[in-house]
Amino acid sequence: MNRRTIGSTNEQKAAEFLEKQGMQIIARNYRIRSGEIDLIAKDGAYLVFIEVKYRASERRGTPLEAVNVSKQKVIVRTARHFMMKYGYHTDTPCRFDVIGILGDQIQYIKNAFWC
Repeated sequence: MNRRTIGSTNEQKAAEFLEKQGMQIIARNYRIRSGEIDLIAKDGAYLVFIEVKYRASERRGTPLEAVNVSKQKVIVRTARHFMMKYGYHTDTPCRFDVIGILGDQIQYIKNAFWC
């Protein structure tokens, strides 16, 4: 499989995992020129921006380690664009979650970082 197919497959696994947690996926692969957010969901009153990272092994580090400060800044900037474009107010409660998939194991971190 190529990288895009692997990414799409794991984003689908992550979406199904989140839906089982009661979240409603409202967007996938939201892209702007400077970044992308893998999944955007509603969790009660919260608007949730989710980064999904996959690794087949820990040879290059864990999936969660890949969401560094630089990547977080891109996600936050992209989230702000999404909120402006779709009319969400600045007082809308939101959070940034990360799903790390290592092989077949899913690790989910709510509130992984803040803006």
